[in-house]
This record gives sequence, structure tokens and C-alpha cells, in this order.
Amino acid sequence: VRAGSFSCQGNHIRASAKLTAVTLMSFLFPMRFSSSLSDLVTDMDFSPFDECLLATCSGDETVRFLFSFFPSAPELTLRPGQGRLELVLFHPTSSGLLAVGNTKSPLIWDTSRQDTPLAVLEQHGDQLQSMCWKQDGSLLASSCKVMTTRTMRSREVRLWDSRMLSSSVSSASLGTSMYDLMMLSLTQGDTVVDCFEVSASEPFLSQVSHCLTDTATRGVAMVPKVALDVMSCEVMRVLQLTDSCIVPISYQVPRKHSGQEFHEDLYPDTVGTTPAMSAEEWWKGGNKQVKALNKLIQCSHCLHLTVLQDPARGCSTSSIPLSTPSSSSAVPSRSPSSTSGLSSGFLPSPSQSAKAIQSMMGPTSKFRHIQGAVMHRDTHITNLRGLNLTTPGECDGFCVNRQRVAVPLAISGGQIGIFERSQPGRLPETALSTIQNSVNVVDLSWDPFDTHRLAVAGDDAKIRVWQVPEGGLKETLTEPEVILQGHTEKIYSIKFHPLASGLLVSSSYDLTVRLWNLESGEQVKLLTGHQDQVFGMAWSPDGKLLATVCKDGKVRIYDPRKSTAPVQEGPGPEGQRGARAVWVCEGKYLLVSGFDSRSERVLYLYSADSLSSGAIASTSIDISPSTLIPFYDPDTSVVILTAKGDTRVHIYEMFPQDPYFIECSSFNSPEPHKGLAFLPKTECNVRDVEIAVGLLLTKTTIEPVAFRVPRVKKEFFQDDVYTDTAVCWEPALTASAWLSGSNGQHKKISLKPKDMTPVSEAPKEAPVRKYLPSSVYLEEKTDEQKKEELLSAMVAKLGNMDDPLPQESFEGVDEDEWVSE
Repeated sequence: VRAGSFSCQGNHIRASAKLTAVTLMSFLFPMRFSSSLSDLVTDMDFSPFDECLLATCSGDETVRFLFSFFPSAPELTLRPGQGRLELVLFHPTSSGLLAVGNTKSPLIWDTSRQDTPLAVLEQHGDQLQSMCWKQDGSLLASSCKVMTTRTMRSREVRLWDSRMLSSSVSSASLGTSMYDLMMLSLTQGDTVVDCFEVSASEPFLSQVSHCLTDTATRGVAMVPKVALDVMSCEVMRVLQLTDSCIVPISYQVPRKHSGQEFHEDLYPDTVGTTPAMSAEEWWKGGNKQVKALNKLIQCSHCLHLTVLQDPARGCSTSSIPLSTPSSSSAVPSRSPSSTSGLSSGFLPSPSQSAKAIQSMMGPTSKFRHIQGAVMHRDTHITNLRGLNLTTPGECDGFCVNRQRVAVPLAISGGQIGIFERSQPGRLPETALSTIQNSVNVVDLSWDPFDTHRLAVAGDDAKIRVWQVPEGGLKETLTEPEVILQGHTEKIYSIKFHPLASGLLVSSSYDLTVRLWNLESGEQVKLLTGHQDQVFGMAWSPDGKLLATVCKDGKVRIYDPRKSTAPVQEGPGPEGQRGARAVWVCEGKYLLVSGFDSRSERVLYLYSADSLSSGAIASTSIDISPSTLIPFYDPDTSVVILTAKGDTRVHIYEMFPQDPYFIECSSFNSPEPHKGLAFLPKTECNVRDVEIAVGLLLTKTTIEPVAFRVPRVKKEFFQDDVYTDTAVCWEPALTASAWLSGSNGQHKKISLKPKDMTPVSEAPKEAPVRKYLPSSVYLEEKTDEQKKEELLSAMVAKLGNMDDPLPQESFEGVDEDEWVSE
């Protein structure tokens, strides 16, 4: 929550039964709400007859009315023309009537008459500070500022008799402070909440509660009575606004059968939500009162959500009425009166948008608290030496598959170390068997369908394909299986096709992207259209399309089998330090990690159907020189990002609609890592609810890192997390079949072990009472009972004292074995 400026006279925060508003920005719709207000909001108030209607006054001398479910524009604007407005207050019994306070005088306004106010009351001698309607709406009280210096001063709460204002009938001191008191004796900048009970007889005013808060207060609001949890004996709830959050403070009366019975003595009939009369009727002398609700019985089973169809809007809408077991009409109808000044197209329909209600509840994510953890040291490969730390930015730094890891080494001849995952531990001090690539390594990638085949791009514009023998390297490899030649300049990066076996794509400084058939060792496609360096490439999940992000500020999508030119093109990241791309949300969107014009790392989300319209959403990450490398898990829609040289791993859950990004808990490594590569989903331990397992490369080690979702019932298979996963290690078709126009898809398998039951089929547990009844705590025990309990606890801790001692079972020696001197 960003609460904005605190220079206004109001409390900076208001609450209705469903919503909370904060100056300057709404708690629910911060950006859209603030954009409709042209100047500083000085005060606001929710309508007592519609919890979604908010009135605001601001420094531009206007009063605006907004519906918080549709806040894009104010429904009505009043311009009193009386100077800067400081206060606004709805009438407690009449619809369309409110009091507005300028610098020195209150105004009474009927919203149906937008030209002039009903009355301008007498000016005060100094700045108007507060206004309050009498409960029946017949009188309006106001107070003004007393000229004092801004120093520490004594603060008091005083009770006055409206029939005799010459002196107060009671008072209470609250110490000294430089801040003014707000409602409920809670002050701006203070950390104490004081509550008082007011009675018609002595002592009139008595303090009943003193609450110490954790942080300083910027504003305070009281929640309406109908929103209280009456079954828990909650008699009041206060919302405290701090610098960064809204803190609810609940006041409950301790009762023996709290949560089981409704205590009528605590809840007399309360004011309803239907106006008693219109503003015009009140101005003519009307004195009708708002009908009271019969009971405030509100349990969890009393709330019900009804989904309706709004033919006018053509969308699904919802209403949330309150009902009671005793009467279905406990909450009166919300229909406006025909005589109300707000009735003609001003009040919203009784139902609100289902999407707006979803926005009110906020996005939910089952992966928000994901936990990353380095696995046990027994799984590490340690004592790495001679690691190449200067691989190009387009390279991930190293690559892994289910069986082995390939790491470029800083040894002449472009050597590559191959390490078996089945043989963790400390590497020997002796020389290692390596792959001698002959030239410096630019990028490298394992064949997803052959754990022995490694493709390596060199700075001599050639791609060498190596075949690692079964069991790993026993001797140095010097002869590649295939050499692919065609590029005229240094290569940027290489990527294998996700479905077809033996297909490889590469990008180069010659500004071309080439597709290779490893079986024939020939180039089969040449893609053009790039005007500068190609930062990254990504195949679509179905293998039909290829996306590229380029230094010329463009994002392109190719259909290699149909055209050598891009089929779509759109604006990419503004920064020119580097970028990566990955397809997300079933291939409907393209996620690009890059930089903006201020060198800040940003994630951009594009619709795969309309690149030309630009990014539909973006989120800033941080400022760092390294390009974020994304890994996307299609089963959970979680994207994991980190960069070479970073210590933090960022995690987001992706959505195909607003808000698109939900940030999850991040993982921090103890020292800067040189790369992070992920293993297939089958390497995850589903018993520990692992959704991804990666290998972290440091200067001297390769460490497995597991990303787990915290769950309570780990004995069950979490089928809501583990959907059927694709068998990505088996090809769906051959290279020749794909080039001829055929399409395929991976078959899917379940990750559920045979001995685990899905959590969706787990037996339902009976609810357990969280707390013992008060009689247990209030039961008085005798001294003898306490001694007995203490003795029993000591015996249980020490063990059974009747058991024989160990030395009693030892056997001695015979008498004749003793030797005398």
C-alpha cells in the first residue's frame, strides 16, 4: 500500500463492509483509481448505503463520486467553487446528501442539484478540522483549529453535552505529542490505540482498551458493524494505515461460549443500509430514521455468493448478499428510491463484475512460497579446475542432460570437460580426459534425444558434433562425428529442435539463422531478415515456429518450413545488452528477458498472435549487467530466471491473463554462480514435492538445486502440482518427416509412484478444535494435584526407576580366582 501524502485533514483511510480506500491510491485499484483524480485527495468517505460508492474531495476544489468496482472515471463531479476542499461526509439517513468542508466553513450539498449547495454555514475563525453528523441526521457538529506552535503539547479527549456547550462533562488525558488526535484516540505517527466507553451517567468517559501497535500510524478507519465476526464476540474492528500496509485491529469481548453462541447483549439492533429519505425530503424538514437490522448474526455459512447474468454488460456478474438463519430479509433491498437524488443512473446495479470481485480478492498462486535448496554434499561434483569464465553472453555457460554435464575449460584447444552425474564427489588432481574442440567454444548443447551426442559451436564458424562413449570419457576425444559448415562468420548460439530428432538451428555474426540436418550433415534452411546481432532463439512447444530476439530492437517469429522471412515482427526490448526468449502458456505467449533504456532488467510478455502490437505486459526485475536466462516449466507455468555472475534466482508464475506475472519466493546462492541448467521433470523427487531440479555451476563445484513446493501431506501424491508430463527425451518424429511438413507431439506420462495415493483422493479429516475450552484453563487445581503432575512429569523424563541398574547384571569372579599376597 502506498498511502500518498499526509497533508490532508482526513484520516487517510476509509472502510466499508467490503472495501478499503487509502489516499491517494485505492487499496484495490491503485493505478486506475489515482489516475481519475487530478489533484491531491484531501478527504474521502464511503456511502453508508452503498459500500462500493466513494466520495472524494481534493485540492482542485471538486468533489468526485466513484464506484470502486468501476473506477476508470468518476460518475459525478461537484464543483462548489468555495476554494480548497478539506472534508467530505455522507449524511447518515438521507441518500444523495453530504457535508463538504472548505478551509473555514461547511457546505450542505444535494447531489441532484449540481449547480449550488443547499446551504453554506457560518465561517469558523480558523481552519476547519473535522465534522460529524448526529446519529439521527438532525445536527452537524464541526470543530476548527486552535492557533498553537507545532511543539509537544498535552492531548485530551473531552465529552460534551449538546444541550450545554459551555463546559465539558468529562475528559481524559492522553499524554503529550506534536500530532493531532484522530478517531478512536489514535494519532498520526503514534503507536498506541486507545478506546473509551461513553455512558450517560458517572463516570461518563472511561478508558477500556490500550493497544500498542508495531509501527507508526498514518491513518485509521473503523469497519462497519455488518462486517464484524459476531460469533467470535468481535465488537469493533479498526484498520490502521502504516507506511506500507493496512493492519486490522480486532476488539473482542471474552465470553465462555465464544464461537458457539450469539451473544445478544453485545449486539443490539444496528443501522441498516437502506436510506430513510432523499436529500430533498430532509431539507424540507423530514426526520425519518434508517430501519435497523434485526440481528447481526453473521457466520461463515450465512454468506452466499450468487452468480447472475447481466444482459446489459454481456458478462457474468456477482452479488454477495448477507442473510440470517432467522430471516431472509435481514439486509434490506439495495434498490434506490425514486425520490433519491442519486437514483437516476447514479447508483450501480445490484451486481458487480465477477472479474472485479476476482481482482478484489487478488491473484492466488500455489507456488508463491516455493523453496530452493542445495542438495546434500554427497551429490556434488567438486574440485573443478580451469573453468572457462569468458563464454559469450549468448551461451548458458554449460549444459546438462540426465546422465552427464559438459563444461567448457579455459585450456588451449577449446577443451570441454565431461562429468558423469552418476559419479559425484571430488575430482582427481590428475589430468582429465576431455573433448578437444580445436577452437574456442562459443556455445554447446546436448541432443535432447541422445544423451551421448554433444553439439559445440566454435569461433571458426563451424559446428562440431561429438559422440561421448557409454560410461563417459576414458580418453581424450579429438575427432568429431560431424562438422557442419556454412556460416561465414562466428556463431552466436545453437538450439536443438524439441520434437524432431537430428535437427539443429544456429545463429551467426553473418546475420543469418541456419537449420541443419545432423543425419545428412547438411544445411536445410537459411532464414534471413535480421539487421544486427541475434541475442536469442526459441522453438515453440509444438516445434512449428522459431522466435528470435535481435539487437536491432525487434522480436521475430519464423515458420521455417514455409518462408525464410519472418511471418511476424514486433518491437523488442529497448536495451542492447542482451536478451533471451522462451515460449510460455501453451505456446500462446512469448516471454522475453532483456533490458530497458535505463539498463534495468525487464521481463516482456508478447502475444504470439500479434507481435506487432508490442508487449502486452512487463515487469521490472533489478539493475544488473548480465542477461537473465529463463527456464520455463510447462507443467506448472513457472519460469525460473538467473544470470551468469548472479547470486539470486528469480521465480515467477505466468498467467495468460491479468496480472500475467506473480512473483514467487526467490533462491539465493551463497556465492556468484556461473550458470544454472535444468534436468528433465523425471529427475524431480515427487515425494518431496520438487517441481524442478537444476545444476548450479560455481568456480569449483557442480551442485544440484531442488525447487520444492511446501506441502503438509507429503505422504500423498500432489496431483494438483504434477500434471502428466511430456516424454521430452524421446523424439516425436524424424527430421525428414518434419521437413516434409509432418507435425507431432510428445506422449505424456504420469509421475505418480505406484505406492502413493493422490491428494485429491485423500480421506477427509474431521475438523479438530484448535483451542481447548476455557473451562480447562479456568479450572482451579489443588496443591496436591499440582505436586502429583510435577512428580509424574519428572518420572517420565528420567525413566522408570524400578528398572535394574546395568551393573547388577554383571558377573563377578569366583572366590578361588582371587590371588592373595
